[in-house]
Amino acid sequence: MKVLLAGGGSGGSAAPVIAVAEAIRTRWPKASFLYLGTTGGPERALVDAAALPYRSIRTGRFRRYATWRNLVDPGLVLLGVAQAGEILRRFRPDVAFGAGGFATVPPLLAARVLGVPIAVHQQDMRPGLANRILGPFAVQLSVAFPETRLMFQTQTARVVGNPVRSTILQGDAERARQQFDLSPDLPVALITGGGTGALRLNELAVEAARQLHDVCQIIHLTGAGRAPEPWEHPNYRRFEFLAGPMADALAVADVVITRAGMSALSEVAALAKPAIVVPMPRSHQEANAGVFLRHGAGVVLQEDGLTGSALAREIRALFADSGRRAALGRAAALLLPPSAADAICAGLAGIATH
Repeated sequence: MKVLLAGGGSGGSAAPVIAVAEAIRTRWPKASFLYLGTTGGPERALVDAAALPYRSIRTGRFRRYATWRNLVDPGLVLLGVAQAGEILRRFRPDVAFGAGGFATVPPLLAARVLGVPIAVHQQDMRPGLANRILGPFAVQLSVAFPETRLMFQTQTARVVGNPVRSTILQGDAERARQQFDLSPDLPVALITGGGTGALRLNELAVEAARQLHDVCQIIHLTGAGRAPEPWEHPNYRRFEFLAGPMADALAVADVVITRAGMSALSEVAALAKPAIVVPMPRSHQEANAGVFLRHGAGVVLQEDGLTGSALAREIRALFADSGRRAALGRAAALLLPPSAADAICAGLAGIATH
């Protein structure tokens, strides 16, 4: 079986695609893959770490606000469709899969034009524009949350949860302590704004870290080019991005502070980690965080008006209440079950043309 994988522009759109590829490899070791992504996006590091062949194509963003780029980007999308079409004619996939994001559109449209069945997975609570475009062409449509199924106005969408890379489940806390030079005597807080980072959250993280260094050790992932003011302390470790070591960082974390991107939330849920969720203001992440809040699967803080001191208080409160941490982790695991990749994988096998 030959499988085309698509998505890029962020690590969040690539992670579930890679998770599905891993599930396919487990079932069909002889399957071959080709991943089409962007030229400079962070997805390349994740794809390389998963040992998947990668090709880049041009693409444009789909913006819902007025900008001169809206005059240029449709042409880039068409160019991406043409580039993808040439690549697909040589690769000849049996099925194509993507999980949203602007970089998914050209490869999957090209696949459909060439008669290749496509499958689309919707991670976020609210469907993005890319998946709204692709949904009518999809032979298989899956969603993470039950509420999202109704938004596609189709009875064919399946609720499966959200795929998580198998490597995330293979992290080792002891290995992390050695790798990050962590003491076993203090708990660990992992703070991450996602693959592309989040400057304001990074600033809040440093403010909070200054007040927490005697309470816990902090691993802080800033994202490329999003580092806040420099600050150093033996209990504070800062990195722009982690690929392979991310699994160990999650394994050793006692509390995770994260944006509400679905890949991050799904990894937290898969490991039953207690999380403080700070969604990106006025974005789709607020709806994702709202689902976690309604299900008691995370502490949700709104960035507007949030201070480093307030964030530090929430982190301290969780470290002081082991029962609450356990309850948050259990609720997250129930909300997003770990079987999503296998469910999508089985569906792909059913629609493939081989």
